[in-house]
Amino acid sequence: MTVPPTDVRPDPDPNADSDQIFRLQEQVRQLKEAVVSHAVVDQAIGVVIALGGVTPDEGWIVLKEVSQHTNIKLRNVAEAVLIWGRTGVMPPEILTALEDRLGRPALSGPPPGSPRVSGRNSR
Repeated sequence: MTVPPTDVRPDPDPNADSDQIFRLQEQVRQLKEAVVSHAVVDQAIGVVIALGGVTPDEGWIVLKEVSQHTNIKLRNVAEAVLIWGRTGVMPPEILTALEDRLGRPALSGPPPGSPRVSGRNSR
């Protein structure tokens, strides 16, 4: 009886390689999205800090609670806060929840120093 050598491996499945490539590409896509999302949330925390006079940890909690209270994804809440900082426009449900969390109605326009946006060309 002949014993096959133990160092010989069966031929690899070519489909396994393409499946692994697909999984890795998907993982890279998700990581890129997470990096962008993290930056947006960090910037929105900065706006909340400036508005509410809160610490960074408290700013994170405010955004998280607004997200949970409104049932809007955290990234979308953060994007709305950043858009508000540029334009003075924010969805009412986010505005109300944010004001409730900060304990004051201080968000009627964009933060001080933000450019004002008008419908006219300034030229």
